[in-house]
Amino acid sequence: MSTVKETTLRWKTTIIVSTSLQKHELSRMLSAQQHRIRFSHSVQCGTLIFPQSGTAFMFVDPHDLPESSEESGLIEQIKNFVEVHRNSFLLLYAPFNGKKELETLSLIQHRFFDSSLRILPVRNNAEIVKGILTIAKATSKPHVDNIRERMSMARAHIVESSPVWEMLRDML
Repeated sequence: MSTVKETTLRWKTTIIVSTSLQKHELSRMLSAQQHRIRFSHSVQCGTLIFPQSGTAFMFVDPHDLPESSEESGLIEQIKNFVEVHRNSFLLLYAPFNGKKELETLSLIQHRFFDSSLRILPVRNNAEIVKGILTIAKATSKPHVDNIRERMSMARAHIVESSPVWEMLRDML
């Protein structure tokens, strides 16, 4: 039986990447794992889209923003991103959790608390790649069906081996 790491490495998919990330380490790491990368001018800056799973990620580095995150238009960019992509994740790069990173995280959390946006603070590029590939794979069509089937089997096994279930069977 193959390990999780081997399965993750063998899985290959197409990723639509913003041209703003063309020279970024993320693109290089994804290409090194032999994923098909398609760069596009038409997607929002800092965005990675996995068409097979319908999942989109937006990469934000607070160090690239002006002093005030509100003045930078970041909130409007994220709002637009959430409106366009139903299954959206914000990758907030915060390697040291400095004051600016925490203020940016707090601002985004307060503003998008009631939306479908999921915020993932990340510390390095390897963590980003591992996280986005895990989420994209788990939500892609062939794999999500397999996961649902395994969850259903596990639930059935738990119910069947439950002492309550055995007691009900004995009563009948």
